[in-house]
Amino acid sequence: MSFYESLMALEQLPFTELWKECGPEDVKRALAKDKLDEEDLLALLSPAAGQHLEEMAQKAQRLTRTHFGHVMQLFTPMYVADFCVNHCTYCSFSSIYDFPRKKLTLEEVEKEAAAIASTGLRHILLLTGESRRDSPVSYVKDCVTVLRKYFSSIGIEVNPLSQEEYKELAHAGVDGLTIYQEVYHRETYERLHVKGPKRNFRARLDAPERGCQAGFRSVNIGALLGLYDWRQEAFMAAMHARYLQDRYPGCEIGLSPPRFRPYLGSFNPESDVTDRALVQIILAYRLFLPRSGITLSTREPARLRDRLVHLGVTKMSAGVSTEVGGHTGEGGTPQFEISDSRSVPEIREMLYRSGLQPVFKDWDILAESTV
Repeated sequence: MSFYESLMALEQLPFTELWKECGPEDVKRALAKDKLDEEDLLALLSPAAGQHLEEMAQKAQRLTRTHFGHVMQLFTPMYVADFCVNHCTYCSFSSIYDFPRKKLTLEEVEKEAAAIASTGLRHILLLTGESRRDSPVSYVKDCVTVLRKYFSSIGIEVNPLSQEEYKELAHAGVDGLTIYQEVYHRETYERLHVKGPKRNFRARLDAPERGCQAGFRSVNIGALLGLYDWRQEAFMAAMHARYLQDRYPGCEIGLSPPRFRPYLGSFNPESDVTDRALVQIILAYRLFLPRSGITLSTREPARLRDRLVHLGVTKMSAGVSTEVGGHTGEGGTPQFEISDSRSVPEIREMLYRSGLQPVFKDWDILAESTV
């Protein structure tokens, strides 16, 4: 059994009616509990909870400081290839767009790595487009070998792989996996993913669990908010995280709440995810999953990120480029537009002013993986 079976059962819930039925007493009941169940999560994501964000924020802040202290882990993404065989209607890397594709040589990877490491960052997230032909596991593995010279923690965000392939990358030095389902609503998923391997909903849905089984130290999941009703998508992502956390207690399960951003095409999001909605999602995540990390990307504007550092977020990107080779000024087409373009020193100073300690490095890769 995988989360797929759980998802099929959860899909039968009458969400529209449940949101309407949730009242202030349901929200207060959830706030009074230490361990929340799915009914509490529904209450915290309901319209009624929108009137209780202050109480939710106070408890979320207490839980975050209890479990994570006054620290914020920093990282940056590093795009090494943008070749993609999928036709996704909401992404600049989609195979239908005609632009000069790029794949870094290992020498260029090293140049990018050195530029990023010079900022003090020691946590990196390696990203590629989804193409087994152009970005095979062997290429990712070679990139990781280069990155190990500069970074103490290496995560990957690539196309879904098999458990054995994930295990191979774990042996090579990868300790974290990020993979977003994009959208949990199956009909919407099928409509937005027109062509390519990414049309296989279940193969993607089960990928985080394969990563847990392969021995990654951390696995980060999420939905791209705006592709479908944000309340239902946030609910499904949180239930997915709870499923993984319960079954793989040795793996750090994290959540990201990325919102849709402008890109090369003209897709318009189905659901309007306001700043207030994003705050509610993050607070609900923290209350439902007190021990889970929550990552906030530069998709969000600086002023909002500055506010959210106190409300549940534990990890932030800094000094970001979504272009292949973008850290050395040789980038191409960005995957999406970022909203917070601040440098690493600027983010560091913001955190200091907020009473938080920026963490550039919190562990080291062993000389030989024991996975």
